[in-house]
Amino acid sequence: MTRQSFSGRAAIAGIGMTEITRASGVTPLDLALTASRAALDEAGIDRPDAILSYHLNDSAPVLYLARSLGMDEIGWHNEIYGGGTQCASILADAAMLVASGLAENVLVYRALNGRSGRRMNTLGLKLGEGTEEQFTHPYGMAGPVHQFALAAQRYLHDRGLTENHLAEVVIRSRANGAANPRALVRKPMTLEDYRAEPMIASPLRRSDCCQETDAGCALVVTGPRPGAPRIHAVVRGGGSGCSTMDKAEDVTRIFAHYVADRLWEAAGMKPADIGSALLYDAYSWLVPRQLEDFGLLAREDLKDGLSAALDRVNPHGGLLSEGYVHGLNNTAEAVRRVRATGVPALVTGFGGSYGSAAVLTPG
Repeated sequence: MTRQSFSGRAAIAGIGMTEITRASGVTPLDLALTASRAALDEAGIDRPDAILSYHLNDSAPVLYLARSLGMDEIGWHNEIYGGGTQCASILADAAMLVASGLAENVLVYRALNGRSGRRMNTLGLKLGEGTEEQFTHPYGMAGPVHQFALAAQRYLHDRGLTENHLAEVVIRSRANGAANPRALVRKPMTLEDYRAEPMIASPLRRSDCCQETDAGCALVVTGPRPGAPRIHAVVRGGGSGCSTMDKAEDVTRIFAHYVADRLWEAAGMKPADIGSALLYDAYSWLVPRQLEDFGLLAREDLKDGLSAALDRVNPHGGLLSEGYVHGLNNTAEAVRRVRATGVPALVTGFGGSYGSAAVLTPG
């Protein structure tokens, strides 16, 4: 893969988030408006000339947000159907608009009442709910957690990992969340606490699953600015894996297996160049799987090296502890990390065997 045409030609100039709660008491549009105004203010922009969002179920329509922002006219705008796969790849959509001259600044947002509104764990496994699901529901596939628990069970077996390795991920996430004032869960966890958690779908306990939250998050993408992290490389793709288990050669094969090599080639980098890894941790087992796929931890070192590798993973607590804004809050954290450290960051978007990944570099 050759260098991407937008590489380094667009930067993230502003980020904004609402409070993360379990009951916002307001609409997703109110959440989107609050987060967007904060991001625009940080970027020093009154109104965007392009708006992008992605959604599954609970959402705030782009045109409604534009009206709420006081925009009499709107340029390029789009609502992308999709969930966690989009939180990294939507950066490329925004960067291409800026690099091509179609927009000077692009507002990207995601807002949802993911706890008090329609909860993600009630969604069907596929777009054709009621068709393919009639063949999987009788076997206990009642929702995403059951599907990915099956893949987790096989992954742990194949790699020789145990519940203690999942506990390491969750305990570190809780410790990081404890130091993050934005995090919904800020109580540290011990191994005993972890083992006392109720089992949802073996091997996944409640704390192995990401938070269900109400929140909004927004980013503003512009041309390069001093100090604004640049969108360096973005990839998106996947294959037959844990999203389509009946067709999968390997039910544990998530998106990272398919996109990791392409990302490093597009970025002209290697895993050691990354300072922070903002990994989509919808479920705890996805962290070691992504560390392995992206070359951040060798497969043979998973058993004994996981704890050390977690030092650069989700320093804000991730989706397991900070909260769940369909992954865009992890992207916002990647911006914060690059600003603070001056070192490139990786951010990923998960949707089973389909997903995306991006590298941000210092401005």
